[in-house]
Amino acid sequence: MNAPIDGRIDPSIAEPAPESTLMHSEAAQAADVVAVQFRRNADTIAALAAELRASPPAFIATCARGSSDHAATYAKYLFETQLGVVTASLSPSVHSVYAARPNLRGALFVAISQSGKSPDLLRNAEAARDAGARVVALVNAEDSPLAQLADVTLPLCAGPERSVAATKSYLASLSAVLQLVAHWRGDAALHDALASLPEALRDAWRADWSSLTDGLVDARNLFVLGRGLGLGAAQEAALKFKETCGLHAEAYSSAEVKHGPMALVGPGFPVLCFAQPDETGAGTLAMAREFRERGAQVWVASSQDAAPGLRLPLGLSHPACAPLLTVQSFYRAINALALRRGFNPDVPPHLNKVTETV
Repeated sequence: MNAPIDGRIDPSIAEPAPESTLMHSEAAQAADVVAVQFRRNADTIAALAAELRASPPAFIATCARGSSDHAATYAKYLFETQLGVVTASLSPSVHSVYAARPNLRGALFVAISQSGKSPDLLRNAEAARDAGARVVALVNAEDSPLAQLADVTLPLCAGPERSVAATKSYLASLSAVLQLVAHWRGDAALHDALASLPEALRDAWRADWSSLTDGLVDARNLFVLGRGLGLGAAQEAALKFKETCGLHAEAYSSAEVKHGPMALVGPGFPVLCFAQPDETGAGTLAMAREFRERGAQVWVASSQDAAPGLRLPLGLSHPACAPLLTVQSFYRAINALALRRGFNPDVPPHLNKVTETV
């Protein structure tokens, strides 16, 4: 692609093909990345899971920024629903800025990062280790400072990711969490889901979400709704709308949106809904139906044919896998949308691939 002008494509040239971006090529690799990750980390995760069963943590604390923090949202719901272990997101600023030292003795501290070198994340991981927590790092850069200080490192195995917009590394973070939970719980259904996930991701990449791309070319704002295991996917989608398309988007739980934000939804307002194939799905579909009745422009990613609004196909899967499939289909659509709106998704304005905060 031609060099961007402040993140935008030179308007004097023809619109590039979606396949020409790094974001497209890297997101398309996700299925292969996950397959390699599952094979490579199997023994490490099996050993870690055995230790966690023998000596369960008092609670789990996650620590991450950006897309990695959206992966941590998914981890919270998976840990709590599948393992029954209370999980909290630890704000990096609590230690790195306020110099407070939360009591993490007996906790499992899960740090998630692509680069593994943001100073605030490193300070918190080191403080957690010093406080008596077991530190597990989910990190793509295996030679990073985070990988070196962790008690156990689970490589994401995503390989180089040159687009500023994280795609395959985000999905690899989710799959690493999923593999850990499957082994920790010893759940046969989850193990079966792991085996079929790479092929399901390939199918998701081929799904036709062009109605979403076509419908948001001129949009200025939208809501993205999810709930439970699907909330992190909604957060990730909202971020990608902002950073790759210059489109203001806000992510909400399909329950939380009723507590004020839904007042904004009226005729023509765009709403993207991720309906999980689990106990939260009915509530999300009901919210989509209500917004549709108000005249909102509604898209619903769902495995159900009778979804309200414009249906975005989502393959049948274990509920824990659905967020990965949803996001994989979304990545292809958002890459195309960025180009349609005149943005180069690989180099969003004012952003860098590695963001280092203190």
